[in-house]
Amino acid sequence: MKHIIGAKPVPGRSPAESEPGAVAVRWVEVDAESAGQRLDNFLIRELKGVPKTHVYRIIRSGEVRINKGRAAADTRIEAGDVVRVPPVRISEKVAAKAERPAPAREFPLLLEDEHLIALDKPAGVAVHGGSGVSFGVIEQLRQARPQARFLELVHRLDRETSGILLVAKKRSALTHLQDQFRERETGKTYLALASGDWPERLKVIDAPLHKYLQADGERRVRVTTAEDPDGMRSITLVKVRTRLPARPAEGLPAMSLLEVTIKTGRTHQIRVHLASQGHPIVGDDKYGDFDLNRRVQKHGLRRMFLHAWRLQFGHPASGERVTLHAELPPELSGFLSPAVPA
Repeated sequence: MKHIIGAKPVPGRSPAESEPGAVAVRWVEVDAESAGQRLDNFLIRELKGVPKTHVYRIIRSGEVRINKGRAAADTRIEAGDVVRVPPVRISEKVAAKAERPAPAREFPLLLEDEHLIALDKPAGVAVHGGSGVSFGVIEQLRQARPQARFLELVHRLDRETSGILLVAKKRSALTHLQDQFRERETGKTYLALASGDWPERLKVIDAPLHKYLQADGERRVRVTTAEDPDGMRSITLVKVRTRLPARPAEGLPAMSLLEVTIKTGRTHQIRVHLASQGHPIVGDDKYGDFDLNRRVQKHGLRRMFLHAWRLQFGHPASGERVTLHAELPPELSGFLSPAVPA
């Protein structure tokens, strides 16, 4: 049995005026907050629960129209545009998933105003659903705030990384903040615990990164050469904050708590850059020292030690420089108790 998403009478039209099957067609007028958005992203929000492949299929087929004309997925919609949203038939399995919304959840707030939310994301929570994850921060936040007309992620954090995450409450704020991230006008500093004694002289890692898929389809990243046409230049600045001496009796080596500032925002950049220098992040289950990871678990560290600690950006409305801090969560600060200053 198939289910129809978006099956509603056509507003403002009598049955006689409707096209065949129009009882399930919607004509949606674009408001100011949605102006400038790509058509595909607009439809993904309108057709909640519909797989993206279905959304792109109805765009290609011409079933979606803007002001009665065909449009491509990357067409930017404008305020006042009228978008024809057709009914979409989906399987029972997909329909059942759509009917099970993400559980509503609020997250610790660092800043909130009418333009943006800065929250302190816990480790173990994805920022959005997809790739085997049913939901993430943004879906839970939307459920917790059904009255919010607009909530969109400004940037992303890995699932196992905790710390500062920005959510825009207006499209104008989203584009303004994303432009800052893209133009490297933000300051992003993480706290990472690396295995071994980090050398003081090593303050800059300027090594290109190459993304690839493993045989099982999992995404990975590796350091490559400047000659690699698929390599992306990646720059990481490192400062030693604290050193943890070795604890031979407990089977633990020396470790270094680092302040890591990224000048480029590549996938897994900090994790791969630190590992490439022989000092992987403690607890990293992709690029780390797996034997050490097992040992630190016995001492209470059961996650990757990477935390988005400080974020600096220009406020999207006032332009004022904003600096936010998210202190280390207890499961990380507790592991550092034997540490001494560098």
